[in-house]
Amino acid sequence: MSRQFATFTLDGARYGVDVLRVQEALRAHTRTPVPLAPKGIAGLVNLRGQVVMTIDLRSRLGLAPLPGDAEPMMVVVQVDGEPISLLVDEIGDVTDVEEGQFETPPDTLPTALREVILGAYKLDRGLLLALDVDRATAA
Repeated sequence: MSRQFATFTLDGARYGVDVLRVQEALRAHTRTPVPLAPKGIAGLVNLRGQVVMTIDLRSRLGLAPLPGDAEPMMVVVQVDGEPISLLVDEIGDVTDVEEGQFETPPDTLPTALREVILGAYKLDRGLLLALDVDRATAA
């Protein structure tokens, strides 16, 4: 059985989110900081009149911040019927994967990352790490 993932990159690695969970992908918007927010909460954005929480996946996954001159992109996903924006380095393509390509998360991944990865798909162009959107967005 085949599945489709919307892909993006973070710190040189390719990640994917089930395409059915993705609302849209766009350039980052101006964020309003949230005082005393937990680590990884980058602020709130206004998407066509709707206030959406933004999560900095680099921070949430224990990765180094983007260089100061780099502008992140946003992948807006649905979590419990609500949109949540994920900050990513670059937006990729929609990729078809087969269940036979799926493997458990590699042991070489850092613990913080392994906790939010469903597994990895071995593709011709390298690994695609399947992100567990629910766990990655949990506060």
